[in-house]
Amino acid sequence: MRNFALLLHRWAGLFIAVFLIVAGLTGAVISWDHAIDEWLNRDLFMTESSGPTKSPLELAEVVEAHDSRAQVIYLPLHAEPGHTMVFMVAPRKDAASGKPFELGYDEVFIDLVTAQVVGTRNAGEVSLSWRTLMPFLRQLHESLHMPAPENWPRLGYQFMGIVALVWFLDAFVAVYLTLPRKLSKGWMQRWWQAWRVRWAGGSYKLNFDFHRAFGLWTWILVLIIAFTSFSLNLYREVFHPAMSLVSQVTPSPFVSRPFSPTPIEPEISFGEILTLATKAAQEKNWDRPPGGIFYARDLGFYSVAYFHEDAEDGNGMEIANMYFDGKDAAYLGEHLPWHGTAADVFTQLQFPLHSGRILGLPGRILMSVMGLVVAMLSVTGIIIWARKRRARKLAVG
Repeated sequence: MRNFALLLHRWAGLFIAVFLIVAGLTGAVISWDHAIDEWLNRDLFMTESSGPTKSPLELAEVVEAHDSRAQVIYLPLHAEPGHTMVFMVAPRKDAASGKPFELGYDEVFIDLVTAQVVGTRNAGEVSLSWRTLMPFLRQLHESLHMPAPENWPRLGYQFMGIVALVWFLDAFVAVYLTLPRKLSKGWMQRWWQAWRVRWAGGSYKLNFDFHRAFGLWTWILVLIIAFTSFSLNLYREVFHPAMSLVSQVTPSPFVSRPFSPTPIEPEISFGEILTLATKAAQEKNWDRPPGGIFYARDLGFYSVAYFHEDAEDGNGMEIANMYFDGKDAAYLGEHLPWHGTAADVFTQLQFPLHSGRILGLPGRILMSVMGLVVAMLSVTGIIIWARKRRARKLAVG
């Protein structure tokens, strides 16, 4: 049994190691992506203009007037003094060719006071330039920036979800391998040795102990990160259907509506949705204002996010949502943190747990440290395998 577990751990570990190194190192950075992005791109995010600000709806019109090929798909609603407002855009269809225009960008930065377009960038660009570094690292973390065919747009996310599931299962195998071979009297004392690092034992023992001891001390956190990685990346495909088998889960339109291969043009405007959403929140006595509106073109509905301006520094459970059909503004449901069935609340907790935001700032720091630990566990695991492989070759030779 132990030999089989060792073989399983070895090959599962080798399969996921490189991907976990990438995910760990990028995860350590993207906990602070917004702050770092602002620091790297002050010319895009910051402005010295002062005076009365334009409304987000006015600015959205300016964005689309600036380039008629672009359609605003995310309308931010919170204005921050001294900052530009960032709109997400997508290409409209070229009537001549029947294909989407080539915009070359998907974000537009506009001055709140002067209504001037400060700049644009392509957040999906595969590049290590300072302009797109943070969006690139986030995409690398979530999907490896894996090229996806048109009929399989979530390929990269699904692959990383499979990696996370293998990692989660392998974590149990790893703990089993640290246990004494025989659980006889005093086994706990013998097992305690696996939790310690032999600092004076030479490079091989030090590397092995780092892999084993750090793996044990952080095991619960590793389980949480691996499970939430799996649940977030394979939510639509596996997690939601599995949860539905054991408990009632309230489906969102992101899960229940079918994907459209071509963008669905909305017949309801952002302004109409904002009016409707504001009224609906008042009727439901929600204490948070609308903070942004996203139009899902491949699903044909609006998602209105409700949150206070300081939500980014909270525990990750501050954002609520309402969903409205893009054709007739029909109400499609809502997501209110800490409300719903037990399964709903468990589902809501996945991202706050994965990002560490459930604990606020200390949680984000912890997840940055864990990103480095995950990378270290992967590197030390590869070194252990390489050294044992070399030893076996020398023994045979």
